Amino acid sequence: MVRHQDLSNHRLHSMIRKGEIRYAGNVRLKIYGTLECSSGKRMKKVNRVFFKDAGAARAEGFRQCRHCLKTSVAKI
Repeated sequence: MVRHQDLSNHRLHSMIRKGEIRYAGNVRLKIYGTLECSSGKRMKKVNRVFFKDAGAARAEGFRQCRHCLKTSVAKI
């Protein structure tokens, strides 16, 4: 897990290009989703964290976004 506020814009874009970051999460809500998610793009920088894969996000206790990852969320 990498905090957005700890990264420069150059470093962030470099990590995305290299595939080191694939998902973003909200540390307060414990929700993660894709980098293209419209809900995720609205979150504050201080609340945003990044993950390499979905497994890393789930290991930190985050759940999937119901907007961008709705096809893979089981219905209850």
